[in-house]
Amino acid sequence: MTLRSSAGSPVGARIRARRLTRGWSVRFAASRAGISHATWSRIERGLQAADNRFTLGAIAEALECSPSELAGAPVPAADRQALAGVEALRQALIDIDLSEPADRVAPPLDDLARTVDLAESLLQACDYAGATRLLCELLRDLHAETAGPESGRALRLLCVAAHVASSSLRNLGLPADAWVAAERCQEAADAAADPVLRGFAAYTRASAASVAGSNQRALTLAERAADDLGRHVARTGGAEVLGALHLMCALASQGAGRLDESRAWSSGAAVLAARTGETKTLGLFFGPTNVDIWRISIEVEDGDPGHAVQIARRTSPGALPVGLRQVFLYADTARALTQLSGHDREAVRLLLNAERIAPQHVHRSAEVRDAVHTLLGRSRLRSGGAELRALSERMQVA
Repeated sequence: MTLRSSAGSPVGARIRARRLTRGWSVRFAASRAGISHATWSRIERGLQAADNRFTLGAIAEALECSPSELAGAPVPAADRQALAGVEALRQALIDIDLSEPADRVAPPLDDLARTVDLAESLLQACDYAGATRLLCELLRDLHAETAGPESGRALRLLCVAAHVASSSLRNLGLPADAWVAAERCQEAADAAADPVLRGFAAYTRASAASVAGSNQRALTLAERAADDLGRHVARTGGAEVLGALHLMCALASQGAGRLDESRAWSSGAAVLAARTGETKTLGLFFGPTNVDIWRISIEVEDGDPGHAVQIARRTSPGALPVGLRQVFLYADTARALTQLSGHDREAVRLLLNAERIAPQHVHRSAEVRDAVHTLLGRSRLRSGGAELRALSERMQVA
C-alpha cells in the first residue's frame, strides 16, 4: 500500500473515533484486525490511505461495524428504492424452500424465462431497484414451476434468478442476505443435478462469502468447485464457469494475503479465456476482457499499480458491453493511477466514466471515496480540479 500525505482523512478519523469509543489501544485494535499497529496508526493519522477493500474490511470487522460506516458512504436514491424492497425479497428467499410445496399457480415458463432475462439485464445495468422489484414474485413463481412438468428447466431458471438476487444484494452492501440467496442458488443447482450449474452456484456462494470478508471460506468453496467441475469441463458452459471459479480463487487468495497464488489462479483463468473467447454464459461474461478486469482489481489492492495500469491500457471496455464490469475497469484503473504520480487528470476522467455508468457503485465504494479524498488533497495544493471537486461534492467527500 502506498504512503500518502493525506492528513485529515475522514476515514481515518472515523476509525480513530470508533477505537476510542471502545477504549482500545492502537496495538490491541490492530491485533484484532490482523494488521500491524504501525499501519493502523498511519491510516488513523491520514498518512496512509485505506483504499484497500481487504484492509478496510479487516478494520471494520475488528471495530464491529461495516466498511460503509467507516467510509461514510451516502446511499443514492436508486439504492434507497432497492433497499426498500429488500424485506420482501428476503421473505421470498426464505419461503422458496424446495422441500416445501408452493401454494400458487405460476405463469407459463416461457414468460418466466423472459422475466429472468430482464432481471439479468437490470443487474448488468446496475439497476438494483428494478431487479429487486422483479425478483420477489419471480422467485416464488419459479419455485412453483419446479414441481411442474418442466422441473429441470424451472430449476435452472431458479438457479439463475437466485444468482441475480445474491448479486444485487451483495452490491447493495447486504452480504448476509446475499448469502441466503446464494444458498437458494446452490439448492436449485443440486436439485437439477447439473455439474455446470453446481459450479455456477458455488461461484455465487464464494462471491457472497468474499464480500462478507470470509476470504478463506470463499477460496475453499471456489477451489473445491473448480476441482469438481474440471471433470465436466467439456460440457456446455463448463469452461466459462470453471474460468469464473479460477477468478474467484484469485480474488480470495489476494484477500488472504497470498498474491503469488492469486496471480497463478488468474493466469489459469487467462488460459481458459483464450480457449472460450468472449462469452455471455450465465451472465458471467467470462473471457479475456473480464480476466483482465479482475487482474486490474487484484493488482491495485496490494500488488503492482503500475502493472494494473499496463493491463488497463490494453483492455477495451467496448469488448464487454455490460455496465457492471465496465465500472470496475474504470474505477480500479483510476485507483491504480491515484497511487502513481502525474496521472491525476486521467484518474478523475475514469472516475467520472465509472460514475456515469453506475453512480451507486462509485458513491458507495469505500476504496473509491478514499482515492477521491487523496486526489482532492493534491488538487487543492495546485488550485485546480473543478470536475474533481464536483465529484467529491456528489460523493459527500470532505
